[in-house]
Amino acid sequence: MLPLYNQWVTRVFTRVPTNMSGSLNSKLLTLPSLRVLPEWIDYNGHMNVAYYVLAFDKAVDALMDTIGITPSYIEQYHSSTFTLEIHVNYIQELRLGDPISLNCHLLDFDAKRIHYFMYMRQANENYLAATSEQIMMHVNLENRRSSEFPNHIVAQLEALRDAHNELPRPENCGSVIGIRRKQQ
Repeated sequence: MLPLYNQWVTRVFTRVPTNMSGSLNSKLLTLPSLRVLPEWIDYNGHMNVAYYVLAFDKAVDALMDTIGITPSYIEQYHSSTFTLEIHVNYIQELRLGDPISLNCHLLDFDAKRIHYFMYMRQANENYLAATSEQIMMHVNLENRRSSEFPNHIVAQLEALRDAHNELPRPENCGSVIGIRRKQQ
């Protein structure tokens, strides 16, 4: 990674106190917290849509660390994950300086893919700001083709899935984009 990028990640991902409570939130995987930075604010005075995706993407790095896909794993196995699809729902705006908490719900996985759902909350007021549903694929970096997860990664995924199996499926999981028309 580039040194300036590493400095930026260190500055952005500082621990922020959160008020998340309740049985659902305690079972979700907690990812690094951050604050909305000045450069993330757009002409509407709130966090620009691109930075929601950036924040979710940086949280994915923490998810990968949790299951064992770390920089040393990538170097040793010459494999990583590539995102195949993202669906973001913007629910309530975030403003300059707002603390953000992120949680992840592993929905499913197979030999090569992971399907998960992330929640972004304004940490002080605990309101849901956005969600992101994503699918990623394990890829061999030498031939740039999909490849199966090694057994030790599968074991981590199984443990996380088992912990999340009792959670309800997110309400807008698998939603389709479109304009909803009133029935006449």
